[in-house]
Amino acid sequence: MTTQDMLDERYGRGRSPARRWAIGAGVLVAVGVIALFGWFTVQNALDAVDSDTTSFDVADEHSVTLGFQITSPPGSAVACAIEAQDEQHGVVGWRVVELPASELHARAFREVIPTTALATTGFVNSCWVLSPSAQ
Repeated sequence: MTTQDMLDERYGRGRSPARRWAIGAGVLVAVGVIALFGWFTVQNALDAVDSDTTSFDVADEHSVTLGFQITSPPGSAVACAIEAQDEQHGVVGWRVVELPASELHARAFREVIPTTALATTGFVNSCWVLSPSAQ
């Protein structure tokens, strides 16, 4: 054994089989975590629902008609929470609307929100894809 080999062994600079296995296992775990993160990101993007308020009409102190459009995955039923607010941004009416599945990617709707007082605005709070068991 040469002096260099003895120094490498003494100070842990040698390439032992156990160290190679540990490095290999670490690389495999890192690749697995990155792949899992990538899959979750893609899955969330596939189920994303985008909504835009297109109009609102305050009919009287008891109702607001809301126009909105959604962009959702084709073939998925969607639920949206729609809301009406007064001048102080207090919620004066809301409801959850379940929208049936469709093969269209983008769709437009008009819904009436019952209110407890005069509203000044109406909008879509949020939308989500319904699970198949909830349909």
